[in-house]
Amino acid sequence: MRVQGAVFLVAGGASGLGEATARTVIRRGAKVGILDLPDSAGQRLADELGELAVFRAVDVRDGPSVEDAVDHIIGALGEIDVCVSTAGIATTHRMLTRTGERFPPDLFRRTIEINLIGTFNVTRAAIGSMSRKPARSGEERGVIIHTASIAAFDGQIGQIAYSASKAAIHGMGLPLARDLGPVGIRVMTIAPGIMGTAMLRSFPEDLQARLIEDHIFPRRAGEPSEFAELVCTIVESEMLNGSTIRLDAAARLSA
Repeated sequence: MRVQGAVFLVAGGASGLGEATARTVIRRGAKVGILDLPDSAGQRLADELGELAVFRAVDVRDGPSVEDAVDHIIGALGEIDVCVSTAGIATTHRMLTRTGERFPPDLFRRTIEINLIGTFNVTRAAIGSMSRKPARSGEERGVIIHTASIAAFDGQIGQIAYSASKAAIHGMGLPLARDLGPVGIRVMTIAPGIMGTAMLRSFPEDLQARLIEDHIFPRRAGEPSEFAELVCTIVESEMLNGSTIRLDAAARLSA
């Protein structure tokens, strides 16, 4: 599949990795439907990107609302070719703190609902569109790209909920690829390391430096544009399927 001319659906597309993906694919001649929260910068971004970009406000935890938002995007841009899920939150809390406080159940539930169930809801809606497209036997219908994290493999202290959600995203990649292979849909997962998003830049410089100490080479945070370029590579490389790619400068997180 070529990026040029394809219709992308980017969940969490108003900022960070999703915004970089939306900008990159528009430059390469694609169309993009952006999903993000009502108070996000999604509409401003779509206006900036032009007539080939459409924004719909949605909470990815709400399956029926996601379906409605995707239907709107299909009506404006056409059936979905590529679905990129980047919507998510990073939460930290120890199971048991030094003061004896246990992990809040609502925080665990919210993390799983946004990161994991949200990814499922967006994927389910996109697959409905991809599977409607006519295709000859052996012809590709679509590409699904999920966002995990290296915390799925090297979860740090306080990342119980976050690591669990991202490990589950990694875990569903291969069975989903096996489910969808017969209808010509590929599934890949990207597991980023420390990325230079607004969240990282909001931290003090000494904390930013500590976060990238585990990077082997290059010794810096990854750029959102590098995530976006990997998305494009996956889209255009048909043999990439059912795997997770670590985008992490060979980092292995310490406790």
